[in-house]
Amino acid sequence: MDIRQLRYFIAIVEQKSFSRAASLLNIAQPALSLHVRNMEAHLGTSLLLRSPKGVVPTEAGEILLRNARIILDQLALVEEEIRGQENDPAGEVRLGLPGTISQHLAVPLIMAARARYPRLKLRIAEAMSGFVLEWLREQRVDLAVLYNRPDDAGIRLTHVLDEELVFFGPANPLPGGHVPDPAQSSLAFADVAKFPLILPSPSHGLRDLIEQNALSRNIVLNTVIDVDSYSSIKELVAVHYGYSILPFNAIAKEVTAGVLHSWRICEPNLTRGVHIAYATNRPKIHAVAAIEALTYEVLRDLVKSERWAGVLSQELEAT
Repeated sequence: MDIRQLRYFIAIVEQKSFSRAASLLNIAQPALSLHVRNMEAHLGTSLLLRSPKGVVPTEAGEILLRNARIILDQLALVEEEIRGQENDPAGEVRLGLPGTISQHLAVPLIMAARARYPRLKLRIAEAMSGFVLEWLREQRVDLAVLYNRPDDAGIRLTHVLDEELVFFGPANPLPGGHVPDPAQSSLAFADVAKFPLILPSPSHGLRDLIEQNALSRNIVLNTVIDVDSYSSIKELVAVHYGYSILPFNAIAKEVTAGVLHSWRICEPNLTRGVHIAYATNRPKIHAVAAIEALTYEVLRDLVKSERWAGVLSQELEAT
């Protein structure tokens, strides 16, 4: 038996007539009668009787009628829940964020998710971008925000924005020695490379990006300290151990507080792309799609309100 046959059977009992049920269902009466005979043959018993009051169910027919109504009611509830899931998704979504993105995105995204999708639980996991990518590959997170563009065919990336990398040093450099002119607004990359640099280690995505730009222009970086912690880099720069290159978002508070001073980098201007990623070998359920769309929305609002220093992709700018 199938759902269609159950619907036909209920209609016949409710209409007390094959002809009226056939008219209601827009089906030929012989075809309707055939469906009932097939059901009776499958169950091995008669289901309907003709009486002076019309067609009525047998004892077996009463059992089928009661359960058919339960089945169709439950199916209606399932359909309603599925349709409702699109507008009011529920469940848990795991989002992986690099630390420098999390400090700007996590709180406003959590607040937006709680306000718009109260039945949905958003879990945010924070780590270096390389670890976040591994989490996505291993399906430990449903979505990720990444800096690098992995070669994985099974990961779809959507470019969201570009953030500028800046050169920075202590706000009050020690007297004597070669120091950048604080009156300048920008420095050429070739000049920046000559200063003693404190950078993430060679395994770090940001270091790879800086070195690729240097290599393509035959520029040698004067790296004196390797450390992956942004907070450690900023602290070392502030106490005059060298200079560094980081996204402006990572040092904005210290610049505003007068602890650090920054310069834009030109020839070339160094930028780093930010992407939202998900693994294509998994179905994107409504809850994940909802958080993905909300992440785009929050990122766009952060940039447009200048709470995140970045340039939106053309696609996101147009929305």
